[in-house]
Amino acid sequence: MPHPSQELKEAESTLKSVIQVLIDSQEGFQKIGDELKDETLKHYFFSESLQRAQFRGDLETILHQEGVHDVKESGTVEGSMERAWGNLKAMLGGGDHTLLATAEKEEVAAVKAYTDALDNYLPFPVRQLLVTQSTHIQSSRDYIRGAKEMAE
Repeated sequence: MPHPSQELKEAESTLKSVIQVLIDSQEGFQKIGDELKDETLKHYFFSESLQRAQFRGDLETILHQEGVHDVKESGTVEGSMERAWGNLKAMLGGGDHTLLATAEKEEVAAVKAYTDALDNYLPFPVRQLLVTQSTHIQSSRDYIRGAKEMAE
């Protein structure tokens, strides 16, 4: 059974923080996708939910390969509260614009989590993976911001 390298042990909490945000994103995209009226946006949100699951799986695989097996399978408190707030707004008839505003807030939090993670020391392959994922998430944030502005 492999034991975590010292480098990865130091990065473990950083990766777990990103994984928690990815769980929030995955669940948030799914729930918002369920509520959106616009079919193109609905498809986009379901696709992004699957993408976040893939990102999460990639990071968990790295941890598992290094012998870290106790990856917590939950999101953040802030993410749960944001999803609950989004669900309430949807139930009150907030419409796609309101849902997109909620999604944009979640994406800003995801971008921040990646930025914070990349401010730490990370082994090169892990850093490279996080940079790639972060670039995708920044593009997603920009897409959602644009869609929200169009829905105003």
